[in-house]
Amino acid sequence: MKYFVLAGEASGDLHGSFLVEQLKKVDENSEFEGWGGDLLAKQGVKIHKHISELAFMGFVEVVQNLSTIKNNFKLCKKQIEDYNPDVVIYVDYTGFNLRMAKWVKSKGYKSLYFISPNVWAWKAKRVYKIRDYTDMMYTILPFEKEFYKSYNIEVEYFGHPLVDAVDRYEKSEFKEFCKNNNLSGKPIVALMAGSRKQEIRHMLPIMAEIAEEFTEYEFVITGAPAIDEEFYKEFIENKPVKLLFNKTYEILSHSVAGLITSGTATLEAALFGLPQVVCYKANSVSVAIARFVANVKYISLVNLILDKPAVVELIQKDLNKTRLKKELLNILPNGARLEEIKENYISLYKKLDQPGVYKRVAVNMYNRLLNE
Repeated sequence: MKYFVLAGEASGDLHGSFLVEQLKKVDENSEFEGWGGDLLAKQGVKIHKHISELAFMGFVEVVQNLSTIKNNFKLCKKQIEDYNPDVVIYVDYTGFNLRMAKWVKSKGYKSLYFISPNVWAWKAKRVYKIRDYTDMMYTILPFEKEFYKSYNIEVEYFGHPLVDAVDRYEKSEFKEFCKNNNLSGKPIVALMAGSRKQEIRHMLPIMAEIAEEFTEYEFVITGAPAIDEEFYKEFIENKPVKLLFNKTYEILSHSVAGLITSGTATLEAALFGLPQVVCYKANSVSVAIARFVANVKYISLVNLILDKPAVVELIQKDLNKTRLKKELLNILPNGARLEEIKENYISLYKKLDQPGVYKRVAVNMYNRLLNE
């Protein structure tokens, strides 16, 4: 079968690549084209648009890039028509993919959605678009299945794919990791400042500044794959931090604590058992609009899944040097919140099911397409 995969962000590229890997095993005649990043490309997907050209964060930033986004829709429609796939697979990337889904449905293509948009978090009617324009939703959070069922939407839940990604990772030796990456050998604090330029602009300066207060630790940034090194330099020049690319899981596995931007990264850190402080700062207008329409108590996946403040969230004005220093101290070795966080992580893992998610999703997708 011919598959067109639509992934517009780094996390979608990661999850999409593992899904494609499994689809190739169940469908020996599979062909793949789509939008994504280097990881999907490595799986043999012909990439028509790279994620480095696609990530816009926040209401204001989207408005500022409207002409680019409109052109992307036109381009994507033409590419799908030229390829004429048996199915279009959406991987997260909510705003773009839900708009594409309406057009895809009108053209008669099958459409499967892997990794649900956070429609449960917003006072919006996106859930009805999913019902009307997709053939199956594959959720990755345990509470999403009942949510979709309440709207009579076909849904499957096979667990969270990050359990797979973390489970298959083989940890290296700490000394070897430090030697190979010119690190000092001090205990590491991971800095995950986001995968978009807008996020990095808002988050990284305060993260880098706090590093000067903790000289007994080495602060290491997990470089976003779609962002070049030059972009980071203005935020970290003359700061005691290191920048490494394509080493995210190595950094997480070897760190003693993390300052993590809200998003998929918070769950990745938790699955590695890494104590964390969740950070979020954005354009003030975008945040004001988000707070008006949002329907959730928390911004981090860890807290949303556990439905309690298992990890500290510092949002907007709360993300300042004084508060960040205090909360980091609480999660470093012998910190006041360390044991509590570890207990919460055990509960989290139990809720997310077992490894093998990508395989179960791929088998279900392939069988569904064969039988329709």
